[in-house]
Amino acid sequence: MNSSMNFSSEFSDVPAADPLTRGMRLDTAAVEIGLNAAIVSVSNDEPVALVVRDKPDKSGATEGLPFGPFSPFDHRTLEIGLRSWVNEQTGIDLGYVEQLYTFGDRGRHAQPGDMNPHIVSIGYLALTRAGDAEDLRAGGWRSWYHYLPWEDWRKGRPEVIDRVIAPELADWAESPNVRPAPARPLDRQQRIRICFGLDGATWDEEKVLERYELLYEAGLVTEARRDRPETAAATGTTALPIGAPMRFDHRRILATAIGRVRAKIKYRPVIFELMAEEFTLFELQKHVEAILGPHLHKQNFRRLVESAGLVEPTGEVKTRTGGRPAKLFRFRREVLMERPAPGVRINLGRS
Repeated sequence: MNSSMNFSSEFSDVPAADPLTRGMRLDTAAVEIGLNAAIVSVSNDEPVALVVRDKPDKSGATEGLPFGPFSPFDHRTLEIGLRSWVNEQTGIDLGYVEQLYTFGDRGRHAQPGDMNPHIVSIGYLALTRAGDAEDLRAGGWRSWYHYLPWEDWRKGRPEVIDRVIAPELADWAESPNVRPAPARPLDRQQRIRICFGLDGATWDEEKVLERYELLYEAGLVTEARRDRPETAAATGTTALPIGAPMRFDHRRILATAIGRVRAKIKYRPVIFELMAEEFTLFELQKHVEAILGPHLHKQNFRRLVESAGLVEPTGEVKTRTGGRPAKLFRFRREVLMERPAPGVRINLGRS
């Protein structure tokens, strides 16, 4: 498949009098369109992403998100292209899919002096049931907290924040800029406080991308040391890189996907894309906890879900070993017609 797309030309036949081109130097520039899929699920109460393995990159990372080229000759739309090659590569027929963001930063593939086509990647979030995708042709499921361990609050505040992240970021905040930095409304100390819930600030579970980008900027993740060694070296950090690295900028794309799905389940019933057709309220709670991070109060969660009209009983029960039978529920699809934002509205203030 020829995936390289040339979006400019020499324009040798454009009249010199054309005001749009007069005095401009037009060079040929090749751009390759790629499609990245953050395919997420919940398996055994663990939030997982589908990763594929390839040869190590410059940092030694071998794992990344499924990705492939877009061909306008073979794919009528970007989403059709995404679904086509994901099925061909992994055997998964994607269900819920939405476009995340376009990632086109120069150097995103970390090849200094590389004259190959510049890659612009369009990221997608896809939700699936891990049980529906057990027979994978390639790749495997991996907890997304393996890559972003500071996001897992199910057992309380992650120890890595206070032991490593907070002191390293404090040192970085006091260090001079190695390269020109964009003007920001908040200084480094303020960004750190807000993103990581320090000094009395509330933890915002949706700021997944902002936290990863702070760690990248401070040289605390492997990708930063790979892409910008001079910046990472200048910080003088002695901490080991935090979380497992991914190839290219795939950890940034995964962070974007996690932030999106955490926000989405509060106003859209996308959590049920990850559930079996019938489930207990305990199973639903464990799925929501896996996605959002913290442990939830059992009775408050059940009252919230039932009062929101999101589920209805099936009349059946599920027998659990060593416990009382639990009522089975299903997603009540009529809620989609009753109000515009039928999500799991949970306030998760954390400090």
